[in-house]
Amino acid sequence: MSCFSSADESAHYGFSVCMLLEQYRRPLRWEEEGVVELGTGDATAISDVVGCLPALRVRSFDISGPSVARARENIAARGVGDRYTVELGDFFDQADAAGGAHVSTVISNPPYIPAPDRDILMPELWGGVTGNDLLLQLLKSGYDNVIAAVASYSDPGTTVRTAEDLGYRVVNFLAMGLDFGPYSNEPKVRDHIRGLCASGRGWADDDGYMVAVALFTRNADIPGNRADMLLKSLQLTV
Repeated sequence: MSCFSSADESAHYGFSVCMLLEQYRRPLRWEEEGVVELGTGDATAISDVVGCLPALRVRSFDISGPSVARARENIAARGVGDRYTVELGDFFDQADAAGGAHVSTVISNPPYIPAPDRDILMPELWGGVTGNDLLLQLLKSGYDNVIAAVASYSDPGTTVRTAEDLGYRVVNFLAMGLDFGPYSNEPKVRDHIRGLCASGRGWADDDGYMVAVALFTRNADIPGNRADMLLKSLQLTV
């Protein structure tokens, strides 16, 4: 099992998380509560965020042993190990274990590659048939605030409408275009993406796709709803 790494995507994720946490610092209450993270990866992006926000504490979970080992090395190298911890295991089994302090905000760049099955170049990146399985599960897990990456080819319309049904609003987001990498460019995956896009459940062009890092919230103290704007930024028809 290898560790996934994408410099452009990682930088976008980290910058967006930092901006959203800073902009909504008070209502998200992360200075008091900290945040939890689904999927650590190599930890470089969020290590930099923790370094930029001295009051931030992150408790992260990843199911990949090599990723956890590499993440801990990167965290230690950046000197933020006292505020950024990584645990090996399933986020949904451990993050809300009894006895832990209440945390209302979760962050994630979840696996979002859509494919008919897990038999792809890097199975850890499989997000289900439509690519949004992990994100939908995260939205259903009960956190008041979810900051997560939403890919344009992974049925974002269903993601946003499911979030609305669960009481969330998209209050803000940052979107960026990304080139197809080796995993999304795998023929089996590309053919599946083309099918999703042809059926109106995603968007991609010949060279790439869009990813937005969005803040979904059920917090009445945070005004606004940019759900339709998010979908339009991902090239989806509203």
